Amino acid sequence: MTDQSFVTLSTNDSYAKGALVLGSSLKKHRTTKTLTVLITPQVSESMRKVLKEIFDEVIMVDILDSRDSAHLTLMQRPELGVTLTKLHCWSLTQYSKCVFMDADTMVLTNIDELFEREELSAAPDPGWPDCFNSGVFVYQPSIETYNQLLHLASEQGSFDGGDQGLLNTYFSNWATTDIKKHLPFIYNLSSTSTYSYLPAFKMFGVNTKVVHFLGRIKPWNYTYNPKTKSVSSDIHDPTMINTEFLNLWWEIFTVNILPLLLQFGIVKDTSTALNKLSGLTYTLAFSCGFCRKEEVTDAISRMSIGHLNPPSQPFESSNKRKERWEQGQADYMGEDSFDNIQRKLDTYLQ
Repeated sequence: MTDQSFVTLSTNDSYAKGALVLGSSLKKHRTTKTLTVLITPQVSESMRKVLKEIFDEVIMVDILDSRDSAHLTLMQRPELGVTLTKLHCWSLTQYSKCVFMDADTMVLTNIDELFEREELSAAPDPGWPDCFNSGVFVYQPSIETYNQLLHLASEQGSFDGGDQGLLNTYFSNWATTDIKKHLPFIYNLSSTSTYSYLPAFKMFGVNTKVVHFLGRIKPWNYTYNPKTKSVSSDIHDPTMINTEFLNLWWEIFTVNILPLLLQFGIVKDTSTALNKLSGLTYTLAFSCGFCRKEEVTDAISRMSIGHLNPPSQPFESSNKRKERWEQGQADYMGEDSFDNIQRKLDTYLQ
């Protein structure tokens, strides 16, 4: 149905990779709905072309930032301020109903039945079940709702500094009014044991329909070896239940997305043809701060990454900056933006 759409958001090239895997997973499971991605100006021109290969609509929107440092610091997630940009999804009035999905989600089966639900249908947040998690929700686009959300954001702000706090305030009766608007947890399953009841996961996890890579460490922060079909990284993430979902994310990325990145020059494979990918170890180190120097050097020696602009200054190693990354306190809109990291890595590895 062309008047119904899955919608996601990408605020930079890193999250665009997640959006591409999400879109590919929806197509893999034969969705009949339109696929829409909202992007901000921070998404590069080349990446926009790749997104158009997967999504039916690629729509540019402005960044909405809460700039609520107090609450974001409390959550140790300063990058979440820009998630208020998600509010633009209510302006998509060309659609009668939509399902919003964060770019760090992935579907494991067809979920078109979600469009039978009403606004605002969502799964409980595992950290506080009387709140819904805003990573997956059913909604009805409306300029009136959009304006009311903007007004609420400007007048009251968000109790967590991001979109989830604001949306739970606006749809404050979600927890008590209509149980039919409570999506089963299998539609928004956390990939980490921090937020999950492990015995229940072992019992019911086989029925999972959507996995959500919650937390600061995302699938694209890992290194993947297609020869062993497994992730390998020095990233210490004790909250991870297992790597099954990570491996599946990377399998989709390697098979369906990497060829597009090669085609549009975002990744330039200098030594191996597309039909001989099994000999490479892929890393998205250029978009994260977690990989070891030797891993970056080894990967990029076989795969050169195209850059937009020449480096403006030499890359200087900083333990303090590394600690900020590990604590989830990177300045994603400033010094640690995708473009800056890419330029500095290009310079450092010359």
